[in-house]
Amino acid sequence: MKEIKFIGRGGQGGKSAAAILADAALEKGDFIQSFPEYGAERQGAPVYAYTRIDQKEIRIHSGITNPQIVAVLDSTLLTALPVTEGMPDDGILIVNTVEDPKQVRSRINFHSGRVFTVDATGISIDAFGKNIPNTPMLGAVEKATGLVTLDVLKKKISDKFIRKIGQEGVDKNLNAIQRAYDEVKEG
Repeated sequence: MKEIKFIGRGGQGGKSAAAILADAALEKGDFIQSFPEYGAERQGAPVYAYTRIDQKEIRIHSGITNPQIVAVLDSTLLTALPVTEGMPDDGILIVNTVEDPKQVRSRINFHSGRVFTVDATGISIDAFGKNIPNTPMLGAVEKATGLVTLDVLKKKISDKFIRKIGQEGVDKNLNAIQRAYDEVKEG
């Protein structure tokens, strides 16, 4: 079973990203769970969202304490929260930052596992005119993990948002996810 934790701030779309990833895995035929965890419901407050993916039925119903994959949507949370807590030595950390992966490793003293970075904020501002990094982060998560496929993620984005934001909005999201997939760095 793969357990993924999205860490962001309210309004950045972490809850939606976790749900879209789960829907993409379901489309592929996997069993899934996706759920958020947050305290005060206000924009800017830290938010955790979780996704479980497995090829067999998932029978546990609890929070995720040992995620193999952590996606950080806001780099200011790297030092404010214990983002790598519970991760195994071969865990995957994906961070929205302009920093190089080696800088992130050094800054948070994370010397095991794999670290990926992408400027999801810059991509989202270019694409949408505001900082909603969830869609670009999904592209980075897919590149780092190969959990689903980029095509299935794009289909789920289209299905979820076509009525809400129209084809032009969907196209912006699809371009953002592709750009992040192409620009992610590992180190």
